[in-house]
Amino acid sequence: MPGRRARHNELVPAPSPQLDPAIADRLKRDAAGLFPAVAQQYDTGEVLMVGWMDDEALRRTLTTGRATYWSRSRREYWVKGDTSGNLQLVRSVSLDCDGDTVLVQVDQMGPACHTGSRSCFDGRTLPATVIDPPIDPAQARDARRAGVAEEPARGAQP
Repeated sequence: MPGRRARHNELVPAPSPQLDPAIADRLKRDAAGLFPAVAQQYDTGEVLMVGWMDDEALRRTLTTGRATYWSRSRREYWVKGDTSGNLQLVRSVSLDCDGDTVLVQVDQMGPACHTGSRSCFDGRTLPATVIDPPIDPAQARDARRAGVAEEPARGAQP
């Protein structure tokens, strides 16, 4: 089987011409055939950006090791970093429980945002009411592990 060279000169299979049907069958797409892709820094958990993918963008991401998205405005594929140099090197890709969003864990080289910010969410926090948990989160976790039922939210039906 023909292949391509990757890091450390190992031979890896050439990219498939289509997305694996077992993966494609699990995807839920919008009317345009797209689904959101959340890019996250693999080692810190920092959310970097959200882009859009279709089956081909996901196939390219899975087979090339570079995050590839579909531009809704330009109507073309783009590989993060091809023009800016701010590469996203893929470390893992996961499908969420509903099959309608992918999480692309990457090693981000340089800023992820087109504005030059590390993340598209830097400095963009909205004012929001924040509710402190009634008990220590560790206590809540321990109670769940012990099988202790939590109180239903006010107004919720048991």
